[in-house]
Amino acid sequence: MAKYDALKLENQLCFPLYAAAREVVKRYHPYLSELGLTYTQYIAMMVFWEQRSVSVRDLGKKLFLDSGTLTPVLKALESKGYITRERCKEDERLLIAEVTEAGMSLREAAVRIPEQVAGCIRLEADEALTLYQTLHKLLGYFAEQS
Repeated sequence: MAKYDALKLENQLCFPLYAAAREVVKRYHPYLSELGLTYTQYIAMMVFWEQRSVSVRDLGKKLFLDSGTLTPVLKALESKGYITRERCKEDERLLIAEVTEAGMSLREAAVRIPEQVAGCIRLEADEALTLYQTLHKLLGYFAEQS
């Protein structure tokens, strides 16, 4: 039996990461639906609120999303009037996405979402910080491999 212990679900690091991520994202749904955003649109908007303008390539790297996932997200945000996309004048290969005033005004409606979701996740502050640091360390490793 020990031969197959590595195949037990309870022995997998990937499973609790996957399941916890799905559950956390599920907690965002009621708050994001009020704004008409999906979780992926929301995290993209967080980057726009911080940087205002970003290349689509850099946005994909920052969010760990490939272009096949990111393109429909950006199209949806553009159709809602929250962003615009244009080719870079200096380098036509680059597509630049920029937040609009409507997109920036959405930030005010979203400002309480992190606090609301944090109330749904029962971790002490030190536990949350440790988890955050560990996950960012893991993401840093993956970014280096890309």
